[in-house]
Amino acid sequence: MKKTLAVIFAGLLSATPLAAQSVDDFPSKPMTYIIPFNAGGESDISARFQQAEWEAVTGQQVVIQYQPGAGGAQAWSQLNSLPGDGYTIMGINMPHTVLQPLAGSAGYKTEDLTPVNYFHYTPNAIFVTKDSEFKTLADLVDYAKANPGLVTFAGSGSNSANNLAAVQFNELADINTTYVPFSGTGPSITAILGGQTTAGFNYATSGVSQGDAMRMLAVASDERLPAFPDVPTFKELGYDIVGGAYRGVAVPASTPEPIRQKISDIVTEINHRPDFIEKMESAGFVLTDIGYGKMDDFVAARIKEYTAGAKALGIIK
Repeated sequence: MKKTLAVIFAGLLSATPLAAQSVDDFPSKPMTYIIPFNAGGESDISARFQQAEWEAVTGQQVVIQYQPGAGGAQAWSQLNSLPGDGYTIMGINMPHTVLQPLAGSAGYKTEDLTPVNYFHYTPNAIFVTKDSEFKTLADLVDYAKANPGLVTFAGSGSNSANNLAAVQFNELADINTTYVPFSGTGPSITAILGGQTTAGFNYATSGVSQGDAMRMLAVASDERLPAFPDVPTFKELGYDIVGGAYRGVAVPASTPEPIRQKISDIVTEINHRPDFIEKMESAGFVLTDIGYGKMDDFVAARIKEYTAGAKALGIIK
C-alpha cells in the first residue's frame, strides 16, 4: 500500500508542471457552450454575442448547443457529469438556480453548481401585444380585479425570475392571475404574440428583440432604462418590484481551479470589448462584472436574498 501511494503521489507531482502548462495554453481547441434553454431567449442572444468575440480573445471557436427542459434544471442537473477539462461550459441563471432547489426536487442543489462568471443582468417586465386592449398597467390591473383568475402571464421557467415577479405582482396589486411557464423566453414570447396568454412576465430585453410587436407596460428596475425611456418602473406606479435574472457561465465541479479562473478571465475580457458592449446595451442587457474571485460572496448574498423572498411569497415554508 505504501509503495502504491508513493507511486501515485510521485505521479501527481510530475503532472503538476504539465497541468500548469496546459492552463497557459488553454484553450487549445474549440469549446462547447451549452445553453439550458431554447434558442431565441436572453441566454441564447447573449451567448451568441459572446461567440462573435470568443475566437478573437482565445484564438479558438466556441460552439453553442441547446439543452432545454424544466426551466434550465434538466441541463443543470447534468452539469457535473460532463468532463471537467474546461472545454464544456454551460449558461447559468439566478435566481433560477436558487429557487428551483428550494421549491422541490430539481435534480441538483445550488451548492452543486460552479459558476465562474456572471456577466449580465436583465430586469423583469410586463408585455402585451401592440394591439392589446391594455394600454397601461392600470388597465391590466383593473381587468384582473374585475375578472379574477382570467389574466394569464407567459414566462420563462418555473421558480424563475419571471415566476417570482408574477407572484410578487399578484400580492402587491391584490389580484389573482395565473403564471404559465415555458421552456425559455422564446416560447413564452411566441405564446404572447399568438394570443395564448393575456400578457407576459418576461425580461426587458424582449422589448428590443420584438420591436413594435409588443408593448411594455412596466419594468422592474430602480430607474427607467435608457433603451425604454417612456416605460415606467413598477416603483413609479406604486409597486415595490425590482428584480430580474443574472446570467453567467458555469463549469463542472471537477474543473481545476486554474481553469475556472481562466474561463472567468475570458468572459471578463469579452465583457470589456467595445463591440460586445454596444451589442449588449443596444439589446437592453445590463453588463455586470462578477468574476470567479467574487463568486462566493455574490452567490451567498443572492441565496440569502432569494430564500427570504421565497419564504415571504409562499414558494417555501
